Amino acid sequence: MNDSPWAAEPVPAGPAYDAYAGQHTRPMPIVPDPAGSDFEDREARERGAAPLDGPLFRDETPPQEPMPTPPPQAPQDAPQPPQKKRAGRDLRAAIGVGVGLGAVIFASLFIVKAVFIGVIAVAVVVGLWELTSRLQEQKGIKAPLVPLAVGGAAMVVAGYVRGAEGAWVAMALTALAVLVWRMTEPPEGYLKDVTAGVFAAFYVPFLATFVAMLLTADDGPQRVVTFLVLTVVSDTGAYAVGWRFGKHKLAPRISPGKTREGLFGAVAFAMVAGALCMQFLIDDGSWWQGLLLGLAVAVSATLGDLGESMIKRDLGIKDMGTLLPGHGGIMDRLDSLLPTAPVVWLLLALFVGTG
Repeated sequence: MNDSPWAAEPVPAGPAYDAYAGQHTRPMPIVPDPAGSDFEDREARERGAAPLDGPLFRDETPPQEPMPTPPPQAPQDAPQPPQKKRAGRDLRAAIGVGVGLGAVIFASLFIVKAVFIGVIAVAVVVGLWELTSRLQEQKGIKAPLVPLAVGGAAMVVAGYVRGAEGAWVAMALTALAVLVWRMTEPPEGYLKDVTAGVFAAFYVPFLATFVAMLLTADDGPQRVVTFLVLTVVSDTGAYAVGWRFGKHKLAPRISPGKTREGLFGAVAFAMVAGALCMQFLIDDGSWWQGLLLGLAVAVSATLGDLGESMIKRDLGIKDMGTLLPGHGGIMDRLDSLLPTAPVVWLLLALFVGTG
């Protein structure tokens, strides 16, 4: 068999035969077709023969390249057990600092009332320092601290000595001092600086003055204890219930950690504590008044917490300070106390009077 793939048809081995005469003839030379391999391949395909550039036999397949071996897949990680919820702060430090502050407050409250007024004044001054420092660091707002600190301390004392009238007069004089003090600097930014200063004077010392006003009653220490206990119990109930059962966000854009379940916990805990405090601590108080008082405290404490969270989000910070380990700064502890103080003072004045 002629191995040349260009032959038109197979030629037997040996001398070529003449198809018509049956005589030996001279082998005919094979002349390549000038049409090229394309013509021969087409002719071969018409006869069913293999093409030139393919295998010689139909059942012959070209060697295939070995398939690349896929890289071994990493074994899938075993499903991790759900992690337990953890508090966002150092719980031991927070408890220790809270107990220490409580001891100082209660000791000053029941030994010498004037010492407790001094504790309030110190907390106000430190809170003003934290707030004005963060405003200047994050926003470039220079609320004058000196008139705020002096006026804030005077405001607390005036509220204790002269009541609500004295507190309002001191607030007005503090605002005026802020306006005048800021005039000693260039006018650029004057409006935003004095606006922040007046806001700080109202937000910290003026609201804190209502705590001093609670102390002026005959059962003043018990009223202050009721105010502190209800606020702390409200915060504790919100944290405990929200941490354990919280699923629905209360205000995700302001404070993602707060839940509606936590708010219900705050209301329930505060109402129970309010009924007990009004029944056993406040003169002429009744348990049903304590239920209303506890409900109001839970709402005001939550709004106060959300209000400061709004301020901190605007400033782009997590805490107002680092003075209290596990708590942040003084302002991070006053956030729910400050707006709750006037609420408690007003409701107690309506329920049992101011004497």
